[in-house]
Amino acid sequence: MGTLLNIPGKTKDGINARLDHVAMGGREELAPEVGTKKTYLPPACYTLSREEKKRVCKTLFELKVPEGYSSNFRSIVSMEDLKLYGLKSHDCHVLMQQLLPVAIRSVLPKEVRYAITRLCFFFNAICSKVIDVSKLDKLQSDIVITLCLLEKYFPPSFFDIMVHLTVHLVREV
Repeated sequence: MGTLLNIPGKTKDGINARLDHVAMGGREELAPEVGTKKTYLPPACYTLSREEKKRVCKTLFELKVPEGYSSNFRSIVSMEDLKLYGLKSHDCHVLMQQLLPVAIRSVLPKEVRYAITRLCFFFNAICSKVIDVSKLDKLQSDIVITLCLLEKYFPPSFFDIMVHLTVHLVREV
């Protein structure tokens, strides 16, 4: 969410990330453009405009869920700053497993939305109460493909150790 909403201190996209991406030989069109006073970052496929951020935040702000399902997102979403504040760990789980695909369904390009939604479905599958052991191999191959899809769109700084650990979650299950 930090990268999608470009929340300072939470985003994995910045000047250094873009320079790393260019240094690795990829996506020259995303290289930072250094001006006389400011450095401009061209919008990437996952960059949301202000209107798109408003739509995502509005979707979460107006969301009604059963009592006890999660925190009241009205108190978490700031419509002025277009940020999320004070997420508890359970709220992050609910957001990642259930709500994020709903919130981004109309704001991102289809390919990026598809990659993020696949990741959400993976987390939903491994966190379910009942897991079919015969489907674990399929989940393992799916998460590898999903991470490859994410690598096509997100900067290298997005892929820290926590993202890599998703590959090992199926074995732990």
